[in-house]
Amino acid sequence: MGNAFRCMSRKEHGGGAAVSRSKRMGSARSARGAGKLTPAEEELLHRQALAMAIHQHLDAGGSMSRRIDAGGSISRRIGPGSISSRRRGDLPDSVTNAKAAHIVLENLETKKIVLVHGEGFGAWCWYKTISLLEEAGLDPVALDLTGSGIDNADTNSIATLADYSKPLIDYLNKLPENEKVILVGHSCGGASVSYALQRYPQKISKAVFLTATMVKDGQRPFDVFSEELASADVFLQESHFLQYGNGKDKPPTGLMFDKQQIKGLYFNQSPSKDTALAAVSMRPIPLAPIMEKLSLTPEKYGTVCRYFIQTLDDRMLSPDVQEKLVRENPPDGIFKIKGGDHCPFFSKPQSLNKILLEIAQIQAPTTLLPGKAKTEEENTEKSS
Repeated sequence: MGNAFRCMSRKEHGGGAAVSRSKRMGSARSARGAGKLTPAEEELLHRQALAMAIHQHLDAGGSMSRRIDAGGSISRRIGPGSISSRRRGDLPDSVTNAKAAHIVLENLETKKIVLVHGEGFGAWCWYKTISLLEEAGLDPVALDLTGSGIDNADTNSIATLADYSKPLIDYLNKLPENEKVILVGHSCGGASVSYALQRYPQKISKAVFLTATMVKDGQRPFDVFSEELASADVFLQESHFLQYGNGKDKPPTGLMFDKQQIKGLYFNQSPSKDTALAAVSMRPIPLAPIMEKLSLTPEKYGTVCRYFIQTLDDRMLSPDVQEKLVRENPPDGIFKIKGGDHCPFFSKPQSLNKILLEIAQIQAPTTLLPGKAKTEEENTEKSS
């Protein structure tokens, strides 16, 4: 049940704006403890997030300026409120319990968690996670990557992974020398996290891949999905989801699934109100970044502890593909969410929050003895 799991000694550590919950809701919830949000609080969060998303959809970058900090990230006013010996035991679908609320902040290497969205998403998708992490006393930050969320860049103009990941790299570059963060990357946001690990390993305490493209050196993010979709060559020739921002005679520049495809692939277990939020907020996926091979080295990328969170009802990145990812590029720990679709920040926010709190408390380096990884049997979490 506890935090016996630790980062392994296979290696030593190397050396936007935030989306946050309003403090006036925080004081009311802190009196009750870090439990699940009440229906009224959840509804208020959803209403404000959805209202903002619709406003952004209709007037991107215009009258929302008072909510945007320098750098293009959503501000704090969004709303109230060898792997066998390292492997973390399967986590059943669980709820945050009293133990998770007793996180000892003084023992953490860092309280700052940077949330990196996946393809088509933006900082807006983390609103539940941000509220829960703040409630536990952590400092979450969600960034819009280039051409995502409320960033005004045209997705057709994004030519490289470096272009796409620039807001994350700029954020890390501005961190004080003695400050570290935990990176959490969802889906294709895993490629941006890997890129950041290669650029600034000394500023990253841990990296968490949430059903994400945890690629190897020389691999493209698209390669992770190739077994599900098709080979890159076939996909680029035959897919009707491609967009040609520079003309049909030029290579495709983007990708956008229709609403029914998105619902079936991403949100098969998510609440309908979150699916509605995504429908007015998701943007086309820039194609170049997911077709680019990454160059990752043991001396940089390999110096940071990595953790992978699997979702077992995922139709976008199937459990089999997730297993292949962790088998071919072993992380320091694996966590699992039963009943979670490709977007557990919507479908299983409490389970995701509990895992992130556990990872934040892992101290390095020390060894988990074989057979000591624990499985937590708790009540089934209702989708929020």
